[in-house]
Amino acid sequence: MNYINLSNNKFYGELSWNWSAYRNLTALKISNNNLSGRIPIGLGDVSHLQELHLFSNRLTENIPRSLGKLTLLLVLKLDNNYLSGNITLEIGQMSRLLNLSLSANNLSGSIPEQIGDCTQLLELNLSQNALNESIPSQIGNLHSLATLDLSQNMLESKMPPELGDLKSIEKMNLSHNRISGSIPKTFDHCLSLISVDISYNQLEGPLPNITAFQKAPFDALRNNTGLCGSVAGLKACSLSTQKKNSRRTGKRIILVIVLPILAALFLLIIAVGIFILTRSHTKHVENKPQELIGNLFTIWSFDGKLVYENIIDAIENFDPKYCIGVGGFGSVFRAELPNDQVVAVKKLHTTDSGSLSKSKDFANEIRALTNIRHRNIVKLYGFCSHTQHTFLVYEFLEGGSLMQLLSNDETASMFDWIKRVNMVKDVAKALSYMHQDCLPSIVHRDISSKNILLDSEYQAHISDFGAARFLRPDSSNWTSFAGTYGYAAPELAYTMEVNEKCDVYSFGVLVLEVIMGKHPGDFLMAILSASSSAHGILLKDILDSRIQSLTKQIEEQLMLVAKLTLLCADPNPQLRPTMKQVSVHLLKKRPSLASMFPVITIAELMALDLSDF
Repeated sequence: MNYINLSNNKFYGELSWNWSAYRNLTALKISNNNLSGRIPIGLGDVSHLQELHLFSNRLTENIPRSLGKLTLLLVLKLDNNYLSGNITLEIGQMSRLLNLSLSANNLSGSIPEQIGDCTQLLELNLSQNALNESIPSQIGNLHSLATLDLSQNMLESKMPPELGDLKSIEKMNLSHNRISGSIPKTFDHCLSLISVDISYNQLEGPLPNITAFQKAPFDALRNNTGLCGSVAGLKACSLSTQKKNSRRTGKRIILVIVLPILAALFLLIIAVGIFILTRSHTKHVENKPQELIGNLFTIWSFDGKLVYENIIDAIENFDPKYCIGVGGFGSVFRAELPNDQVVAVKKLHTTDSGSLSKSKDFANEIRALTNIRHRNIVKLYGFCSHTQHTFLVYEFLEGGSLMQLLSNDETASMFDWIKRVNMVKDVAKALSYMHQDCLPSIVHRDISSKNILLDSEYQAHISDFGAARFLRPDSSNWTSFAGTYGYAAPELAYTMEVNEKCDVYSFGVLVLEVIMGKHPGDFLMAILSASSSAHGILLKDILDSRIQSLTKQIEEQLMLVAKLTLLCADPNPQLRPTMKQVSVHLLKKRPSLASMFPVITIAELMALDLSDF
């Protein structure tokens, strides 16, 4: 036996301590159950283990040192348990780790320096623990790291300048700690950084001169000692900032005088505000209960709360001139708000919006979806459910949809192979997150080129996320299918059961469209047919001819992408890989097969095993 997956059940009790008989096991996944007790020391003897998923259980006590013997381990996910004690120093022996997640436990002590020996790490999440002392400078050795989350701990002292050596970092969250001092100038070199959150610390001084900081929302910077910069909500940096130390004494005297006065005024304002809101709430509840529910809502944005009227005014009550697209779930409008923020407003095609029970179910689902955060999923800021209309509010992406890009020869020619391969990886990571990391898992059910949006740097984001539905164990059937023709899995012709494998098939069609530069149409069925002349077609002959330059590295990656595409689009859903498997394969370094690229046919590519790559 080399693979065990018992996740998402209701198993309870303790894990077995006898693992010596499973030395050939490569994956052990028992996440999202009710398992208790300690992590067995014997797991360290499963020497071939590559993935260990024990997250979302009730496991307690220390992380066993014996896990350090798992030198082939790629993924270690122990988050959302009750683990305590220090992070074992032996963690550094797992030098092949790609993903380490220990978040939402009761771990304490310092972050071990040895974690810097895991130089292949792509994701490191130690958030929501009680870790203290300073951030070890050795984290700067993780040059492949894309995501770093150390939020909600008790880390202190200054940021190590070595964090600026993280050349591949895309997302960094250091919020809710006790980090002090200024942000190191080395961060000016973190050009790959997309998202940063340093709120609720004791930081001061100017922001680094890179986009991630300069365009960060105020909520990601708030509640620090003295940060300054051009972000709305921060004070502007000036000469007084540079002379802060020499004027600190004077400022203290002023604060001693001013703060009590401000505190008294603040309490007075709160008292008056509560009185007014109480009167207003009582009046609305008595006279217009539906209007209160429907006309006011909250979205998470750069400026906090926005009211329903601002949205309606911005698009003049859904005037068609603001409409930028129409899909199966509704029409999308571009709204420029009074604070100059641009958002996308999706007005849903509702058939029974007046039903209170359905409205409650909808509201509960969408509220949960607003908590979903992934760099490759369009952010859902909020919603409004009203008797006249129901709409969702998303972030606006200026690059438009993949469908629009590919349909224009000029924009398609600029969308080179490097960008296209990266886009495929982005979508795979997002779908893997939806299927594997969300609890309960989420099925999109309408993956298509019109629902892949791009930002100014061609990074892909899955849209229509608010139209997805939580996949519950007792409810996987849909009364109607609202997907896009040409992307729907073939089994939906005889069953209405929509699951993750339907998304996998749609992903396969989407990637083939990216490779060919157009929707594959009947060509997909032809190449998947057992007896087809299409099998003799060379892979290089189906590539989008609007892009000419091909390097050896790109040829190798295109072969892997094409192979995965054919697996994903298999007519038999049982033979399709999971999106997690696809994402992992896309990230692994493999022996080069570029020499085969000019002559390999579709049939030969289909015959290759993934282990050949």
